[in-house]
Amino acid sequence: MTYDIALGAMLFGTVQDERRSFEILDHFVEAGGVWIDTANCYAFWEHPSGFGGQSEELLGRWLARRPGVRDRVKISTKVGCEPTVAGRFPETAEGLSAPVVKNGIEGSLRRLGTDHVDLYWAHKEDRRTPLAETVAAFDELVSAGTVGALGCSNYAVWQVERAREIARANGLTGFTAVQQHRSYLRPRPGTRPTVVHRFGEVSDEVVDYLECHPEMSLWAYTPLLGGGYTRADKPLPPEYAHPGTDRRLAVLDEVAAETGTTRNHVVLAWLTGGSPAAVPIVGVSTVAQLREALAGVALVLTAEQRERLDSAT
Repeated sequence: MTYDIALGAMLFGTVQDERRSFEILDHFVEAGGVWIDTANCYAFWEHPSGFGGQSEELLGRWLARRPGVRDRVKISTKVGCEPTVAGRFPETAEGLSAPVVKNGIEGSLRRLGTDHVDLYWAHKEDRRTPLAETVAAFDELVSAGTVGALGCSNYAVWQVERAREIARANGLTGFTAVQQHRSYLRPRPGTRPTVVHRFGEVSDEVVDYLECHPEMSLWAYTPLLGGGYTRADKPLPPEYAHPGTDRRLAVLDEVAAETGTTRNHVVLAWLTGGSPAAVPIVGVSTVAQLREALAGVALVLTAEQRERLDSAT
């Protein structure tokens, strides 16, 4: 079975040691998982050097020790957020100039030990660099065969559309995916989730844009709020402390009881079966957590259950 889910490898090689990371990766592939998501900057904030690359390096070692597995998985990685000075992020983030994009993919391919990645993301917008320069630099990677498809993460909607228009006008390959934060619960109006970049939250405008452009896919990061739905030791961040959260959690619990599952299962089923449908990126630290995530995306909600979940505000 193939799942509409991506395994988040952000902490592999730093917080997650190699043995546990390999165990999770092996189980993911054995269960039919395909997409693995990482970035060139993962996880600079966890490494003594202050720089990233550890996640891609671990994935490269895993791929090297599993002959044939590269043909069974698809790799999604990113460029744009690696700090150029240790301890000074985001003010020294590398950005998305043409040289950075070129050097970024070369470094990622070297660390991953592969000759291509299947999806390459602009990690966050860079307004110091002309958008046309970034679009052209990404197109060159597709033309060279080192990248299969392109996506942008943490972009304002108008920047997404402008980048796509530049690509259309110049016969270049444009973005066909966005990666933003999306979960069932919503932060208090006027705030944004703690772990999200300025334009990282999926707003109604993002939803409308994606519904009007069905060729665009949505990838959802931090879909389970870092364990906040189910773990007492992982309380929800303060921006979720409002009456709407109580109402949505009540319906979430109703549907979980009806389906004999958990809040996490229902959240993932809501994401994958919604409009727009999302590919949740799940970061797990145990095989048991991975099994729960896979079961969640396999769960099918009824139209009535989905309507109740959607209408709880």
